[in-house]
Amino acid sequence: HTILEMPEQSVKEQLRHESVIHADETSMVCEQKLHWLHMSSTERMTSYGLHPKRGTEAMNAIGILPEFQGTVIHDSWKPYFSYHCTHSVCNAHIIRELIFAFEENRQPWASDFKELLLRINHRVERARGEGNSFLPPRTLHHFERQYDHLLWLALRRNPRQRGSPHRRGRKKQTKTRNLVERLRDYRSAVLAFMYDFRVAFTNNQAERDLRMAKVKQKISGTFRSQAGGAMFCRIRGYISTARKNTLSAFDALSLAFL
Repeated sequence: HTILEMPEQSVKEQLRHESVIHADETSMVCEQKLHWLHMSSTERMTSYGLHPKRGTEAMNAIGILPEFQGTVIHDSWKPYFSYHCTHSVCNAHIIRELIFAFEENRQPWASDFKELLLRINHRVERARGEGNSFLPPRTLHHFERQYDHLLWLALRRNPRQRGSPHRRGRKKQTKTRNLVERLRDYRSAVLAFMYDFRVAFTNNQAERDLRMAKVKQKISGTFRSQAGGAMFCRIRGYISTARKNTLSAFDALSLAFL
């Protein structure tokens, strides 16, 4: 796997300078302990890294996000927001939570919010298909006002629960309240796809790039050593990148040895 060290570093360097990347992480077992497989990718490149930690310590060690200056699309997990780049959250996750708020908690604003996001995405796709690279300012303002109105309704419907003055610590909030606060605090990240047509509506690219690793774990089991996990990440990232560039896995590995 040392043959692929240079290609791996090359992909990492290119990802650091991309305008938009996808990021995600998933649990993996290595040396009989819980580890985390971190992934950064685009439509043309994939990079994996295995680490015992899930948060910023791992992402700093992998070395892509600390230097990244573009837009990173992720699932709104809090450690991602510690990096000083532009953020976009996966709206597929947001929509699933909105559906839960509407169907389980009987909150009508949530259904309207879901429809608004889908409507904006449809408008963006239509504009992109017509050859445009941005929405008119009037259209942006219209959607922003609708977003803010529904957010106001959501905040009224889900007030913050106050903790007891006789107990230390913050009062645990409901899932719906937490969702509403994310929609409020990360408004620009939720609507990033509306402002920048290069940004995808969802993080499906990352989820597709992680799928093979989960299949591997299900079929082949766990990693017995850190070295084995590192080998898998390097080889798998190389093959994934090759296939994204219309090169078969067999041809890519043959070229590596040649």
